Amino acid sequence: MAVVKFVTRKGCHLCDDALRLLRELGVEPQLADVDADDRLFQLYDWRVPVVLVDGVPVAEGRITREHLLAALGGSGGGPNAA
Repeated sequence: MAVVKFVTRKGCHLCDDALRLLRELGVEPQLADVDADDRLFQLYDWRVPVVLVDGVPVAEGRITREHLLAALGGSGGGPNAA
């Protein structure tokens, strides 16, 4: 089963929207605060929110339901974080 990680930051409305969409699709991702991890900050500071599936970025910024459906295999209820 694929591992879905969600890179976010406090106070980010785009992050809140994307997390809500993920959960509506039945995905409960591992959450990672970009500001609490130097490596994530270097990689994704201005790109949050970022959705990674098995470590590969599949969606970022203004994320839509269509982005997520395409990235997660189309039907929702797709991969859940272990």
